[in-house]
Amino acid sequence: MKLEPLADRVVLKQLVAEETTKSGIVLPGQSKEKPQQAEVVAVGPGGVVDGKEVTMNVSVGDKVIYSKYAGTEVELDDEEYIIVKQNDILAVIR
Repeated sequence: MKLEPLADRVVLKQLVAEETTKSGIVLPGQSKEKPQQAEVVAVGPGGVVDGKEVTMNVSVGDKVIYSKYAGTEVELDDEEYIIVKQNDILAVIR
């Protein structure tokens, strides 16, 4: 199966959380926060959303930072994805 987002939606695959800090401290599982960084795996077509023309500014393969409480988590074929609106994406990492 394949996720195909509609309108201004974007499907993200969350990047793996770091197990150690830059200084070498190992983080136990419960103290790790979910990272807000993800990779774009699918992008909707854009178009007219709520009466406004929306052009998509991200593309498949981009690494992005998204809003902490944004989106809907979905599991498909034992993989976890997050579906967000494009305006929930805060930045593209270049």
